[in-house]
Amino acid sequence: MFAILQALGRFAANLFKSRCRLEAENLLLRHQLTVALRRKPLRLRLRGSDRALLVCMTRLWPSLLDAVQVVQPETVLSWHRAGFRAFWRWKSRNRAGRPRIDRGLRDLIQQMSRENPLWGASWIHGELLMLGFEVAQSTVSKYMARPSSRRRNPGRRFYGIMLTQSPPSICALCRR
Repeated sequence: MFAILQALGRFAANLFKSRCRLEAENLLLRHQLTVALRRKPLRLRLRGSDRALLVCMTRLWPSLLDAVQVVQPETVLSWHRAGFRAFWRWKSRNRAGRPRIDRGLRDLIQQMSRENPLWGASWIHGELLMLGFEVAQSTVSKYMARPSSRRRNPGRRFYGIMLTQSPPSICALCRR
């Protein structure tokens, strides 16, 4: 957004510049382009005449330094490559997998599974569908509250011990 406003500001400022200054700026930009398009050396090299023209023009119009920068074409290409790399890295970021569900829905699933320990994932899934929540059964089973080993069935261990250690008294209870 800032770049657009800056370009519009420059355009408006160019309307009030003198014709001579605009021609000098165009001449400098064309000269910069011809220097950049020389294909002889691998590295961009300015000749003495290039330096003399740049010095002369910047002495006459010091504001031309704002409009011109001598940059190697490889630098501009590397900037473009970096920009495309950043764009496609952002575009193809990892968004795969199961979409996250709302925190409230996760809490509701855990509350229902804690309050109704005999209900499985399919039962809770059905109840959630009746309440209007679109969620998969595998998601419900993923977020169900898992009972800890202490709370799984506290009476189970007691009944197991009682059955192995006191069968005569159980038989006496059954005969009554």
